[in-house]
Amino acid sequence: MPLTTTPLPSKTSFQLEDVESAAKPQRIKPTDYTDNNINQDENKRLKDVEISVPVVYGTMAFYLGKKANELQSHKWTVYVRGATNEDLGVVIKQVVFQLHPSFDNPIRVVESPPFELSECGWGEFEICISILFHDDVCDKHVDLFHLLKLYPDAESGPQSTKKPVVVETYNEIVFPGPSETFLARVLNHPAVYVPRLPAGFNLPAPVPSPNMNVKGKDDTKNHPLIHWFINFSEADELLKLASARQQVQAHILKLRRQLSMLDGPPQPSKLAYGMISECT
Repeated sequence: MPLTTTPLPSKTSFQLEDVESAAKPQRIKPTDYTDNNINQDENKRLKDVEISVPVVYGTMAFYLGKKANELQSHKWTVYVRGATNEDLGVVIKQVVFQLHPSFDNPIRVVESPPFELSECGWGEFEICISILFHDDVCDKHVDLFHLLKLYPDAESGPQSTKKPVVVETYNEIVFPGPSETFLARVLNHPAVYVPRLPAGFNLPAPVPSPNMNVKGKDDTKNHPLIHWFINFSEADELLKLASARQQVQAHILKLRRQLSMLDGPPQPSKLAYGMISECT
């Protein structure tokens, strides 16, 4: 995994689209292309087409146990991976990780998948993750921010050398108006969501990017940490939503019972008083 040190690219804004429910992930859209770029590349970009790339970014930290000292208590890894552990080199050119200034060479650049780096330390801090794309994908980049977590929550029990602390986030990076070359390269790639194209639509022959893994074997399916990766499948998300809905409904029923007890027993109506009088 090649690492180099380089200045961070200039910061670029990105849009976070509103989500209608918890079932929908955040969708990150790099800054829109300028009008000049669209005019110059009018014949090569596809209007009304949108490509989506699901990604997961996060950290995994292992406690060093007896090997821990004041300066190095944990070994951790920060990474960007495909949501289904597919190779992201078809879209991503490089990932820049900006660590705490106390580290040697705190700005690290990973130029090929898997896009990750490992370090040892004792403190928690925010990591800036900048994702840069191949030239035919997008000339902008996306900045993500992730808080490195070393210590487990109280309900998770004491820290262990065998069970890591894992914090991951799922997002979808959206590319509106993709280039024809980009679309042709990712048309049948399992890491990319491509819309259904009209019948008879012709694309140029796919051309691999210079530093892209042509064989497509740089995925994370055989990653040594894959056992701890979180599964972000749609089926699991639906099950979680169904479970959460049941819990909310049960809580609402419980609150209604408590409110009815506070209001006291129901008072008999005037009609009921009249019936009692007739009986007596």
